Amino acid sequence: MKVFNEHYRTIWLDDSKEQVMAIDQRHLPHKFVVNGYRTVDCLVTAIKDMHVRGAGLIGAAAGYGAYLAMLDAKRKGRISVFREHCKNLISARPTAVNLAWAVNRQVQAVTAAGTLEEKVAAALKTAEGIADEDAEYCRMIGLHGVKIIEGLASRKHGDTVNVLTHCNAGWLAFVDYGSATSPVYAAFEKGIKLHVWVDETRPRNQGAGLTAWELGQHGVPHTVIVDNAGGHLMQHGLVDMVITGADRVTSDGDVANKIGTYLKALAAKDNNVPFYVAFPSSTFDWNMKDGVKEIPIEERNQDEVKYVNGLCDDSMKSVLVTPKGSKAANYGFDVTPARLITGLITERGICKADYKSIKRLFKWEIKK
Repeated sequence: MKVFNEHYRTIWLDDSKEQVMAIDQRHLPHKFVVNGYRTVDCLVTAIKDMHVRGAGLIGAAAGYGAYLAMLDAKRKGRISVFREHCKNLISARPTAVNLAWAVNRQVQAVTAAGTLEEKVAAALKTAEGIADEDAEYCRMIGLHGVKIIEGLASRKHGDTVNVLTHCNAGWLAFVDYGSATSPVYAAFEKGIKLHVWVDETRPRNQGAGLTAWELGQHGVPHTVIVDNAGGHLMQHGLVDMVITGADRVTSDGDVANKIGTYLKALAAKDNNVPFYVAFPSSTFDWNMKDGVKEIPIEERNQDEVKYVNGLCDDSMKSVLVTPKGSKAANYGFDVTPARLITGLITERGICKADYKSIKRLFKWEIKK
């Protein structure tokens, strides 16, 4: 997608094929920074500390991390080095299933290859394949999802379609295009009049800092709102549809996404606003059924809640917003039950959020 009118992916290998390059999202929207990572440990830190974040991007980063792990194993002449690095990669973030999915895909590719040299080649091919696949799947999500927006625009006789998002499921959260924003970009390119309500998404403000920034780079009309304003807008007919992303989706259609998504789904249900979740199939966890009971919910450092970071006098500053002695709970995700979801938008098409519909769309993958 566009950064100052130039096409970028969020992650790629440099010309040496020994360094992973990635946009450092911590500096956005005020500064555009690209970092280089030559070791697995550095990439694990980047995932843990959210230099890179978002389900698809975490998967791609893990794929490239496993490639760096294989390079290190070749240098040291021991395949056990690769396996140890892979364990560290999988432990970096617990909720997003794409991470373990990508590492396990690399383990299979490397195991099937012969010599260390051949294993390196297999890891490189797989890492690039994961990234390319993520971008293509997100593009397809846009092609399927834009039909929903076209239908809304038709029923509104050309008036502006208002879409509400939560967190960042744009191209910054993937390799390109994004999931929740891909239908929005596709509609914008078709000339459909639309406007996006962007939840700020406390405590890390991914909506205010990332979604708003990338929509602005692309020229899409948008307005940032506080997280709790969504229900009010829906009550007054100012939201035509909600689209969010996902970090893990069960085989029965329950969705784990950024904290606050569940509340948006409840408000949408009460106001008869369609609520869609967009994600590539790598986000499915076929082994889980009940999302509320089974999906691990990451609890992050309380300082993310207690402090707010922002631009002040041309420099980034951290400001305490709670009493010094107050404790803060920082749950990173919540689970939206399938019954609240209008439909799931994937690279294969759109389906209802239930086992039978998902199985019909993904008949070869799902097992129960």
